[in-house]
Amino acid sequence: MKKPEKGIQTLLGPQTTIEGKLLFEGTVRLDGRLMGIIEGKDGVVIVGEKAVIHADIFVNTATVSGEVRGNIKATNRIELHPPARVFGDLSAPVVIIDVGVVFDGRCTTTPKDDVDSTTVEL
Repeated sequence: MKKPEKGIQTLLGPQTTIEGKLLFEGTVRLDGRLMGIIEGKDGVVIVGEKAVIHADIFVNTATVSGEVRGNIKATNRIELHPPARVFGDLSAPVVIIDVGVVFDGRCTTTPKDDVDSTTVEL
């Protein structure tokens, strides 16, 4: 059996611009610009402070410190840390929004073992 890798497997630096669909496994850190769709079913996406992302994101865990314009759906958790700016809907069992974050959208939390959900409009 393949041993899971730890740490960041993919880094898209600040000088990187991508248009299209990013499919990945493991952990990816985005510090540049991306326009399109981001998918990592069991993956972790880290959006750095200088990143500008115009995409819907579908991952296991999302940690955002930069700008995201699009919806984020995570099967585990979403964390927004300053100076994050997120314009879109959030959906995950756990959503953490720190003081100082700009968030404009809807937030839906659904426990992994529960079909009911709680929706908070901000």
